[in-house]
Amino acid sequence: MARVIGQGDIDATGLKVGIVVSMFNDQITKKMLDGALETARGMGVAEDDITVCWVAGAFELALIAQELAEDTAVDAVAAIGCIIRGETPHFDFVAGEAARGLMQATLESGVPIALGVTTTDTIAQAEARAGGAVGNKGSEAMYAALHSAAVLRELASGDE
Repeated sequence: MARVIGQGDIDATGLKVGIVVSMFNDQITKKMLDGALETARGMGVAEDDITVCWVAGAFELALIAQELAEDTAVDAVAAIGCIIRGETPHFDFVAGEAARGLMQATLESGVPIALGVTTTDTIAQAEARAGGAVGNKGSEAMYAALHSAAVLRELASGDE
């Protein structure tokens, strides 16, 4: 029979997580952080196993996420930010480089770092993704990070 990993309920008990949150657009990112914390606790992560770091903006998420992943022995990181399109191309540069930096940090550290950065055209769209009609992208990022960490833990255990 095939070994199936990652399907069904995920138990994150014993995992240590980091959350990196952008202060820019914090009226949105605070709600996303609340969703991430609720999800971590609901999946079994102990309060003492959660580290929250605030950074200036989405561009700064990758460096601190990588530092958490490499130097503090966390098993997963959720990176939370909110980029709202303005009148200049700045949005495109920040969004693309934030995503690229987080992926690079994930691959270099070997620790799952989930992209919980909303990229919207309006504040209303951002609010809808921070606990509104479209859900909470902070919660979704935490779930993704913990799911990947749990899969890695199971792969490393070699249990059949």
